[in-house]
Amino acid sequence: MLKAIVSYSKKIPADKEYSSQGYSLSLETELPQMDAKAIQARLHDTFTLVKNAVEQELENGKVAKPVHVPDVPENQLERPRDTEKASNRQIQFVTSLASQRKITISELNAKVKDLYGVESIYDLSKRDASKLVDVLKTTEGRRKAA
Repeated sequence: MLKAIVSYSKKIPADKEYSSQGYSLSLETELPQMDAKAIQARLHDTFTLVKNAVEQELENGKVAKPVHVPDVPENQLERPRDTEKASNRQIQFVTSLASQRKITISELNAKVKDLYGVESIYDLSKRDASKLVDVLKTTEGRRKAA
């Protein structure tokens, strides 16, 4: 037996400009051993079934209405955080720079919490660790990080 997963997705404009809501359906089916044309016909029929199901749900109004998001100034929007953790080398470099500047780990962690909203240097993202290195490298960085 062959297994096939057939999916259909559709995006619909939402209440707020430049946003949308996505709807999708996936169906997993087993295909008996058949010739290529029979498999293609079965996949086509399955896709049509999935597509029609999504479209019918949208037409019947069973879809949640778009949520109104109030306008928020650009500078107040929460930006997605870089989720990849800082590398060991980055952490090592940050601690080395802090040590050279006579900044204790507890002082550094307090500043990291203040600047980047994480509990310690070990919770920094790669991007934030890079920014912290830049801060520590500058002469101004001594005042900022201390």
